[in-house]
Amino acid sequence: MTKQNELTIIQYPKCSTCKAAFKSLQAKGNEVKSQHIVEETPSAQQLKELVRLSGLELKKFFNTSGEVYKELGLKDKLAAMSEDEKYELLAQHGMLIKRPIVTDGTTVTVGYKEEQYEQVWKRNG
Repeated sequence: MTKQNELTIIQYPKCSTCKAAFKSLQAKGNEVKSQHIVEETPSAQQLKELVRLSGLELKKFFNTSGEVYKELGLKDKLAAMSEDEKYELLAQHGMLIKRPIVTDGTTVTVGYKEEQYEQVWKRNG
């Protein structure tokens, strides 16, 4: 469990959106731990927990504009896959995961929108 004000950002450090998200989180008074989405790809089990905590559909965790998504032709294949197959696919290909994912152990956001970060991740004091 993370301590208060400590967030984990699952990101690709070279991604400009991830860099902006990281800076935004720090500017809001958060201690931020980085997890490299390719070198430390979340496991299928970790992804299941993130999806559960986010309240979002699993498909929201796919980076649909990424190279890997296009190379694997997932636009046409995802609908026919089981949920377990989708989790395994994400766990095998970090670049397939929409980023950044931010969590404090109870709340999860996917992607970066400043308005959302302002509401969810702003720390008082």
